[in-house]
Amino acid sequence: MNELVCGTSRIVGCRFSVFPMTDRFVEVILGALQSVDTGKVWIQTDDVSTCIRGRAEHVFDVTRAIFAHAAASGVHTVFNGTYSIGCPGDTDADVYMTEDSTRLNNDIGEHADMETACQFALYPMGTDNYMEVIYGEVNRAKAAGTFAGSVHYASRLDGSLSRVFGSLEEAFLHAIQSDSSHLVMTAVVSAHSPSVKAASN
Repeated sequence: MNELVCGTSRIVGCRFSVFPMTDRFVEVILGALQSVDTGKVWIQTDDVSTCIRGRAEHVFDVTRAIFAHAAASGVHTVFNGTYSIGCPGDTDADVYMTEDSTRLNNDIGEHADMETACQFALYPMGTDNYMEVIYGEVNRAKAAGTFAGSVHYASRLDGSLSRVFGSLEEAFLHAIQSDSSHLVMTAVVSAHSPSVKAASN
């Protein structure tokens, strides 16, 4: 029996769900999936979530674009995703690692300026200095101007959609350069929350 070893593949995966708070949620979700070019990632959707796999830049490109198109509906929309690299035995769809680096959904127009809030957490596995890795990425978000404080079990990011997803991608890409053999990052991103409007009144 083959032993599963972390870090044997550099393919990145994300399993996520998008929640538009409307009775038109099916229309919004399917419309977002159909509006995004997923030609450079492996993608599979079931009745609970969607999984995409491929090069890091394309995984972040697609997840950002799907959330942007769903949130463009104007209703409160939440993205809940888990990004991972180095999972033991994670080699399915490695063919997508041969794609070039050109992003297919780089231009999301005015959606990029949409105000969002995010809570994310990094889990660098297989390393003793995991807290140094986490603090380093928190400091990177502070320098980018998106860090909005710490909460239990997560760090908060605030800013435009493009800046928040930019900070998430930067945190992930820099953290995988540590000696962590398996990295997981969770992210919950929200747009058009009525709680923000209520708090401002």
